[in-house]
Amino acid sequence: MIVRRRWTAAATTAILISAALSHPGTATAAPAADTAPITLAATETALVRVQLRDQAQLDRLVASGVDLANRPRTRDGRIIADLVLTGAQLADLTARGATATQVVQRAGDGSRHFADSVRAARARTAAGLGAPAAGQRTTAAVGVDTLAVQQAYWWTTGGQTFLQAQVATTATDDPDVEITVSWRTADGVTGSFPLYRFEDSGEYQYHYNVPQSVPSRPVQLTATSSLGGVSRAVTPTLWPNATPPPLPAGYQKDFIDAYLTPVDIQARIKRLARQYRDLVDVIDLPNKTQGYRRNAVAYLGDPAVAAVVVESVRFGDQGLNGVQVRTVDPGRPNRPLAVGYRDRVLTVTLATDAAGKTVSTTDDVAAAVNARQANRFRATVEDGSTGLPMPVAGPARLDDGLQGTEVPAKPWTVQALRLGVHRDGSRIGVLAYSQEHAREWATPLVTLEFAERMLANARTDPATRELLEQVDVFVIPTVNPDGANYSFNDYNFQRKNLVNHCEGPARDPKYRTSWGVDVNRNYTVGSYFDGYVGASANCLSGNYAGTAELSEAESGNVIALAKAHPNIRFAMNVHSYGGYFMWPPGAYRADGRITLPRPSIDESTLFLDSARRIVGAIAQERGTVTWPSQTGPVADVLYSAAGNSADQLYYELGIFAWDFEVGNDRWNPATGEWEGVGFQPPFDEAHGESQEYAGGLVELVRVARDHAAAEAATG
Repeated sequence: MIVRRRWTAAATTAILISAALSHPGTATAAPAADTAPITLAATETALVRVQLRDQAQLDRLVASGVDLANRPRTRDGRIIADLVLTGAQLADLTARGATATQVVQRAGDGSRHFADSVRAARARTAAGLGAPAAGQRTTAAVGVDTLAVQQAYWWTTGGQTFLQAQVATTATDDPDVEITVSWRTADGVTGSFPLYRFEDSGEYQYHYNVPQSVPSRPVQLTATSSLGGVSRAVTPTLWPNATPPPLPAGYQKDFIDAYLTPVDIQARIKRLARQYRDLVDVIDLPNKTQGYRRNAVAYLGDPAVAAVVVESVRFGDQGLNGVQVRTVDPGRPNRPLAVGYRDRVLTVTLATDAAGKTVSTTDDVAAAVNARQANRFRATVEDGSTGLPMPVAGPARLDDGLQGTEVPAKPWTVQALRLGVHRDGSRIGVLAYSQEHAREWATPLVTLEFAERMLANARTDPATRELLEQVDVFVIPTVNPDGANYSFNDYNFQRKNLVNHCEGPARDPKYRTSWGVDVNRNYTVGSYFDGYVGASANCLSGNYAGTAELSEAESGNVIALAKAHPNIRFAMNVHSYGGYFMWPPGAYRADGRITLPRPSIDESTLFLDSARRIVGAIAQERGTVTWPSQTGPVADVLYSAAGNSADQLYYELGIFAWDFEVGNDRWNPATGEWEGVGFQPPFDEAHGESQEYAGGLVELVRVARDHAAAEAATG
């Protein structure tokens, strides 16, 4: 019997309703028969790695708008995906044949990890402590199909050697083709492993697998197919085969000792500007965000029976929190429906018939509030309550629902650090920016660790000083402070900003954790509004593109900074989680999978060669290696991300723009599986990510310096 081994990106409209340029997700072993199944309490929310029953189940999830945090993978015939689920949703999936294999992160874990990191920081203070990348392409037609080895790379980390391969068959329309890779080491040990078919937007791409553990350096690799095709034998190449300069004695690093909220980041920016006056400017970006604010809202009535949602027109902190709303029975016959507001109480007097019975419906009440108090309140009928008799109810108290008492309730000024000896546009510029997605807590740790390394070592290390003499560095630690404040204080899985563009029933407060715009789908090039895939017009979707291109202050700030400083030629957008290193094109149109224009040969070479250098620098810290299969154009190695920032920087402004996905999967030698780390891992892991990827950003500065020198030399 032929087993089908593939993952197909159903209608890639959906390719990842909520994924954040987020995690690549890899398979973990299903629980053994004698292991208790993974379950959640009905109302608990968690990021769960799930083995799905079949392709149809994945397609249904994508169509329903599930919060899918990765590009699903196929391993050993299993479809694996990382999903943000409630206990009830997980129970439903399990009942339909899915199996949970790992709870990557629970909804409460972020707060606990944040608190742990703060306690650890205080203790330290008390103690006085400070694309497929171009690879071998060889073919040999032996059977019905012809095989091309597109990638064959090996590396060693933590004493363990890994091999990854990617092979394409010419039998692209046959979903049942199986491909097996056979390998041999220098001392004659041999082995093999299967590859799995990958389709995207309905089109075959290649066969691949996650990195496989091998006993030592492989010296030969051959692929064979079930149709009889055999590739030419190739020699796997060392990855990434690039090493940064050694750090000098006394090099200063490890400036991160806790998770940082936007309030913390604001304080650190202020401190750096004061401490390094000769090397730092602070730039207030032009577009103030909404701030950590929401409209005050309440249910008038019982949502389980009949209710109207009443919401303040202004934000709750603007004097509307605590306002009461009620319905009353006038106690007399033949009374009209009336609405009045006095002494911070909104009173709806219900209409009565000749017998004195109240006759107003939920629709009547909502319409009356909207007509007679439009300057103060808006009302919608709660989903499921349309046309029902309006009960006598209340008083209910309006509230914005925000829990972060220490967060300023006002529009937020996003700030950038500018680092360098010559901050006048005369030197080539590099931009590093992070936390477009609120829940990616480790990302500003990366950019701030990078900034502090550059500044501290500029005074003690000649090589770092030389970098800041030759390169103008810009850092935006948190692009999306409002969403980040909400993630830290209210709902740690928040991805988007806090602007609520929803209308009608979608404004029901039961959807409050789904409101907002995906900042990294709100840019202008390859956008949803131009017909590209990977964003949504649904305001409740995790990758909602907004009302128009650059409709949001957050995205506008990134582009405003880049346009105001045309010397910026290189940029890195830091996301999490999963271990990717990517560049444009980042989006395609679904019909025919037509991507944005591919870079030229020379620019593609620059992207890949620079990637090798930066991946090599990341690996120096703790041996973390970004997989070659996850290094390349976004649209090829992750998914189509319509309207992402890197595409606009590259295609519109001519900036070489990359994306990090920090938080690589960790190899578990006990299970022989790769395991995900989540958006807010225990702080020790987040700290490790900050150290290794900050080293990658330092290498990006060297790349920019070398590029400028090469351009000057050719003149």
